Amino acid sequence: MATDINLNQIAIDAMRKRGLLPAFSPQALQEAEAARASGPERGGEIRDLLGLAWFSIDNDDTRDLDQLSVAQALPGGAARLLVAVADVDCMVRMGDALDAHAAANTTSVYTAAGVFPMLPEVLSTDLTSLHEGQQRLAVVVDMLVQADGTVSEADVYRAAVLNRAKLTYNAVSAWLDGDGPAPAQVASVPGLEEQVRLHDVLAARLRQWRQARGALNVNTVAARPVFRDGQLTDLQPDPRNRAKDLIADLMIAANGATARFLVHKGFPSLRRFLQAPRRWDRIEALAAVHGVTLPAQPDAVALDQFLTARRLADPAGFADLSLAVVKMLGSGEYAAAPAGAAGAGHFGLAVNDYAHSTAPNRRFPDLVTQRLLKAAIAGAEPPYSAEALGEIARHCTLQEDNANKVEREVLKAAGAFLLQGRIGETFDAIVTGAAPKGTFVRISRPLLEGRVVRGFEGLDVGDTARVRLVAVDAAKSLIDFERA
Repeated sequence: MATDINLNQIAIDAMRKRGLLPAFSPQALQEAEAARASGPERGGEIRDLLGLAWFSIDNDDTRDLDQLSVAQALPGGAARLLVAVADVDCMVRMGDALDAHAAANTTSVYTAAGVFPMLPEVLSTDLTSLHEGQQRLAVVVDMLVQADGTVSEADVYRAAVLNRAKLTYNAVSAWLDGDGPAPAQVASVPGLEEQVRLHDVLAARLRQWRQARGALNVNTVAARPVFRDGQLTDLQPDPRNRAKDLIADLMIAANGATARFLVHKGFPSLRRFLQAPRRWDRIEALAAVHGVTLPAQPDAVALDQFLTARRLADPAGFADLSLAVVKMLGSGEYAAAPAGAAGAGHFGLAVNDYAHSTAPNRRFPDLVTQRLLKAAIAGAEPPYSAEALGEIARHCTLQEDNANKVEREVLKAAGAFLLQGRIGETFDAIVTGAAPKGTFVRISRPLLEGRVVRGFEGLDVGDTARVRLVAVDAAKSLIDFERA
């Protein structure tokens, strides 16, 4: 158990160092308890959609459920797709201590020591979570998806919903791939099998439409801490699968529809964008190694064609290639769009109008967007000015980067603990960072990153190398390699 305590303290210290709040103020906790007692604010028109076959798909251990969905097949290959997003604003008022904490951190922080939620768990994993069997308020994105994957119409409104089945990524993916049995709810919830299979078809159509315009089909792998009897034992890959892709495609469609809705209503908005990669020359060089010549200027369609070809030619090595490309693409950012204006495009997703809106329990930009949507629905004035959104955008971008650094620091501390006693061993690695501040590599067993302190000359992002472990220090989140 000492390992858990140490990791937790490392996480707390790392958050404080980077301007994140590891604990809620007494006032915020009091407000959360008061919200439990008073219940949600229900003003305005709320449609009764309790009778629809809503369901969720998420991780096995997820308790903060932000989205449900349901679909209806229509003549001619079209379909109606509804995505319900938890109404968090109905229990978190602007300007209160709860809102101030969420605005300060801007995101839940997911570390190897545990989760530091953006909102108290009495809300995020209970009252504002779309739990199975619980009636909840939601903001619904209602879309018409054509047979070719275009979203031709969309509306946004408030509704009461009921989650009929909480499904999990791994179980649904195995079932759809024919590698496992159907989840138990498929037999007990009428129409659920048809719903999931229709969702799978719609997701594929939405994905194909975006990929035709250059959406990048990469396959990155995250690390998942494994504990036994309270002790950290491994960092294992947590790869993408069919069900994760399914939900991602639906959420991308919903986020695009919300952005366009706000434009139509003449509202300012908070957008998510990814500019064309600054290191396109390095991506060109990476493609040239595989005999492919990319255009001189950033071209998402050409890049995705190269990635698709490499996925088919070398499935085993595609995750490493994806990681290199993602590192060179850089990180997404938030930006404010003036009233009624389209926002900057997202290079990786191949969409022009994109607003984070589908995870308000976990991300502050989504809560801000939800408030804008509810005001637009009600015919009220925008609750945020374009100038205020600009400040929020800059702060959210900064804090997202800080949260990512905290997560990496705690993960490295966990990795250093696992690598104690393995000094001198060699590993196959891929270069994930090359800058004046240092050269970094990732090994696969256990899945973690470290710094190359000797022999890094000439290494660049995407290169592979053989490295030797020379030092670890869990307390300092230090993992050092030398080139072997």
